[in-house]
Amino acid sequence: MLNTLISRTLPFIPKKLVWQFSKNYIAGDNSSDAIAASRALNAGGVKVTIDILGEFIETLDQAENNKTEYLDLIRLVENSGIDGNYSIKPTMFGLLIDEEACYQHVRELVKTAREHNTFIRIDMENSPCVDPTINLFRRVKTEFPENVGLVLQAYLKRTYEDIENLLDLSTDELPLNLRLCKGIYVEPAEIAYKEYHEINRHFLEDLELMFKNGIYPAVATHDKPLITGAVELIEKYNVPKDRYEFQMLYGVTPKQRKSIVENGHTMRVYIPFGTHWFGYSTRRLKENPKMVSHIVKAIFYKG
Repeated sequence: MLNTLISRTLPFIPKKLVWQFSKNYIAGDNSSDAIAASRALNAGGVKVTIDILGEFIETLDQAENNKTEYLDLIRLVENSGIDGNYSIKPTMFGLLIDEEACYQHVRELVKTAREHNTFIRIDMENSPCVDPTINLFRRVKTEFPENVGLVLQAYLKRTYEDIENLLDLSTDELPLNLRLCKGIYVEPAEIAYKEYHEINRHFLEDLELMFKNGIYPAVATHDKPLITGAVELIEKYNVPKDRYEFQMLYGVTPKQRKSIVENGHTMRVYIPFGTHWFGYSTRRLKENPKMVSHIVKAIFYKG
């Protein structure tokens, strides 16, 4: 109840105060901030994926503006020599307003990524978005097989089957590239696992299915048991180091991130930035009040 109370009062706290807590986990409010954060991580042997904050828009004009902002970002970052790629949220381009318009916007972004020999990851959002997002990915992947990937969430009961259904898109030469995370949105028990150990078990089952079928997984977690389990699967299936990567959030568990890099694994950090950082932070806490205690711990114990 305390977590819920804190999360609900955050929108009424002055932004400057909230920023003092958020700045460790968000690169800043403009592309220069994102590039600076990316350079610092690249210098430590870490790749990045950059995300402009914003989602669940209300008009297609907003979708057009978001596309333009991403196009500008791609050109700027590629000219900066950053070792990274990009993450996008489909609702930022109108997924829930007009699926065809969303597809056209995302297609243009991935086409631009191909021109720059880079890559775009389509993020997964809450459960009403899963089917249209997978459909969107299929369409774009068919045309640009090397330049687009998808995110799947292990706490959804459908995910193992979703992986199986996507196998037709994967080959030895061009394997599917799937980020596997636990999932952040609060979903009903009918469609989502709820218990910690249950979610972890299915995460590793999903990951093993990926390794068995030659998929390139991006193992997105800060959970030590999952990292250990992933390494055991990598060793079990003798997976080459260029056929998987670990991913973490900007500013979270930096010591653990460093340890993974020192052990020779590829690491990529998700870098969010943009003027919508306040709404992003407060929405996430409203959706999952349990995060409050983790954030409070992070504030005092610095990862």
